[in-house]
Amino acid sequence: MDSIKQYFAFVRPYWKTIGVTVFIGILKFGLPLMIPLLLKYVVDDLILSDQLTSEEKGIQLAWVMGAVFIIFTVVRYPIEYYRQYFAQLVGNKILYDIRDRLFAHLQKLSIRYYHNNKTGEVISRVIHDVEQTKNFVMTGLMNLWLDFITIIIAIGIMMYALDFWLTIIAISIFPLYGISVKYFYQRLRALTRERSQALAQMQGHLHERVQGMTVVQSFALEDQEQKQFDKQNQHFLKRALSHTSWNAKTFAVVNTITDIAPLLVIAYGGYQAIQGNISAGEISAFLLYLERIYGPLRRLVNSSTTLTQSIASMDRVFELLNQEKDIQGGPRTLEQRKVQGSVQFKQVDFQYNVDSARVLRQINLDVSPGEKIALVGMSGGGKSSLISLLPRFYDVSKGAILLDGVDIREYELEGLRQNIGMVFQDSILFSDSIRENIMMGNTGATEAQMIAAAKAANAHDFIMELPQGYDTPIGERGVKLSGGQKQRVSIARVFLKNPPILILDEATSALDLESEKMIQDSLERLAKDRTTFIVAHRLSTITHADRILLLENGQIVEEGSHLELMNKRGAYYNLYQIQQLDQ
Repeated sequence: MDSIKQYFAFVRPYWKTIGVTVFIGILKFGLPLMIPLLLKYVVDDLILSDQLTSEEKGIQLAWVMGAVFIIFTVVRYPIEYYRQYFAQLVGNKILYDIRDRLFAHLQKLSIRYYHNNKTGEVISRVIHDVEQTKNFVMTGLMNLWLDFITIIIAIGIMMYALDFWLTIIAISIFPLYGISVKYFYQRLRALTRERSQALAQMQGHLHERVQGMTVVQSFALEDQEQKQFDKQNQHFLKRALSHTSWNAKTFAVVNTITDIAPLLVIAYGGYQAIQGNISAGEISAFLLYLERIYGPLRRLVNSSTTLTQSIASMDRVFELLNQEKDIQGGPRTLEQRKVQGSVQFKQVDFQYNVDSARVLRQINLDVSPGEKIALVGMSGGGKSSLISLLPRFYDVSKGAILLDGVDIREYELEGLRQNIGMVFQDSILFSDSIRENIMMGNTGATEAQMIAAAKAANAHDFIMELPQGYDTPIGERGVKLSGGQKQRVSIARVFLKNPPILILDEATSALDLESEKMIQDSLERLAKDRTTFIVAHRLSTITHADRILLLENGQIVEEGSHLELMNKRGAYYNLYQIQQLDQ
C-alpha cells in the first residue's frame, strides 16, 4: 500500500484530466445501456402490439432507429476519441514524470550502489516496470470506475424499469466474485513480483554478456555462455509458468461463475413468462443487460490481475526510488574554478562495506596548491581507492579530507565535482558526436573554446580527418575510435572543464608507446598549475612528479621525489629497477 500512496503523488497533478476522462467514459458506456430498453420497446410496443397498424409500426421504428443512429454515429465518435486520447495522455505523462524522477535519483546514488547492482536490472526497473505501472492509471483509475458505474446504472435500470426480483436473481452470485478475488489475488501479487525479478535478472545477465561479447568470442565460450543463458531463461520460464498457472485458475473460476447468471435468469424469467408475469421484450432486455453487467464485471476481475501485475512492478520501482543516497552534499557552495587547490588527508581510513576489510589505513597527506602527487605501488595497494575519495564517489570511513581547509563533506556535491577533472584508464565516451562528448566538460563553452581544448589535447588533427569532423558519431563507449583517440577526446573534455584539481588514473597504461608519448605531452600541459594526483603503473611516466607516494596494503610506506626515493634504495628503488629490467 505504501507504493500506491507514493504513486498517487505522481497522479495528483492530473486529477482534473482524469475526472474529465471518467465523465466522458460514463457517456461512452452509458449510451449502449439504451440498447436493451430499445429492444424491449421494439418487441413489446411495436412487434407484439395489437394497437398499431403495420404502416404505423414501420414509421415509428424508422423515427426511433433514425434518432438512435444519429446518436451512435455522430455523438459516439468524439466521445470515443477524447476518452482514448485523454486516458493515454495522462498515462504517458505520469510515466514521463516517474522516469524523469528515477533518472535524477539514479544520478545521485553513489558508485557503491552500481558496484552492487547489475546495470541491466536497474534498466529493467526504469523501462519495463515503469511501463507496467501505466496499467494502474488506465485500469485502476479509469476503467475500474467506469465499469463499476456501468454496473450500478445497469442494475438500477433493471430494478426500476424492468423487474426487481429478476434483477436480484441476476446479481445473486456477486458474493462469489468477491470470495474468488480475495482468495486468488494475494498469491498472484507475489508470483507477479517473482516473475518481474526473474525477468530483470535475465535482462541484467544479457546486458553484461552483450557488453562483453568480444571476451566470449575470443575465448570461444559461445557454448558455455549459451548454457548460462539457458539457466537464466529457464529460471524466468519457471516463474512465468507459475504465474500463468495461477492466473489461468483465476480466469477459470471467474468465467464459470459468470456463466451461472444467465442460466438463473433464463430459468426464473422463463417461469415468470409462462405465468404471464413478464413479457418477451423484458426477458430479451434482461439478457442483454446481463452482458452489460457481467462484461464489466469480468473486466473488473481481469483488472484485478492487471492491477496485481502493476502493483508488483510499482513495488520494484519505488524500491529503487526509495534507495537511500549514502553520499549527501553539504550546505556550502563551491563555485567552479574558485578553488586554490590545497588538499589534506587526515587520519583517513576506508573500507567499501561495513563488514569488509580496510582498504586504506591512517592516510595522512598535505598537498599544496599546484603540487603534483604520484601514487604508485602494486595492484590492490589502495591507489584508486584513495583518489575516489576526493570527488566523494565514496566517503571516508574514518578521518577527514580537507579542500582549502574545509571538510569536503561540507561542500555541495555538484560544486565539489565541478572543481575536479578526471582522466581514467578506460575512457568512457558516449555514443553521441565528438563535439557533444567534448562539450560535456563545459556545456556553455563556445566553438572556439572547444576547438582550443581539442588542440591542447592533440585531438584536433585526427578529428578533422573523420568523415563529419566534430559531428562524427563515435558509437557506444567510443567504439569507432582507437584507444589513443578516445583518450585524447577525454583529455580535451577535461581541458574544456579547466578544473583546479586533476586526477589521472593510469591514463596512459593501456596505450602503445607512440600514443602514450602524444598523450603524455597533453597531460603535462593539462596538469600545469593544477593540483594533480597521478596513479601510474609505469614509473617512468611519473619521474617528474613533485612527490611520489608508494602505497602497500592501504598505507603510505615511502614518500619523496624520484631522486630522493632512488637514493633511499628502498621499495620504490626495487620496483623501479624491476621495471627497467623488464623494459
